[in-house]
Amino acid sequence: MGYAMADHMHTSLVCQAIDMAVRRCPVEEGVTLFHSDRGSQYTSQRFLNHLKGYGIRPSVGRTGVCWDNAWAESFNATLKNERVYRMVCPTKNKAMNDIASRIELRYNHIRLHSALGYRTPDEVESEFLDLNKAA
Repeated sequence: MGYAMADHMHTSLVCQAIDMAVRRCPVEEGVTLFHSDRGSQYTSQRFLNHLKGYGIRPSVGRTGVCWDNAWAESFNATLKNERVYRMVCPTKNKAMNDIASRIELRYNHIRLHSALGYRTPDEVESEFLDLNKAA
């Protein structure tokens, strides 16, 4: 997973998130998919070219149908409810560092997810990668 934080929602921000994801996970050209809503930062030509440069296929949900992007909406709601709304940080940098730590340490490696059979995302990813090595 890749992520980026800023006080704007420009295309450059989502390009940073894609760059992070590509550094962390192998991309299968023409197979790897990026799904999003129809926000202008995701449908801009600059972003589509950025995905194309990595061989990532774009996918967008239907207009006005939030369920098409339910995983991302659920992640954002969980992060806000479990951390963002419960903290007060003296600076924007401290807030961004706290949120990044929450994602990296707790959400991916410790927090159990009911949708994943009460396993962590890290466990599910490891299992998936092991199965693909065997295949």
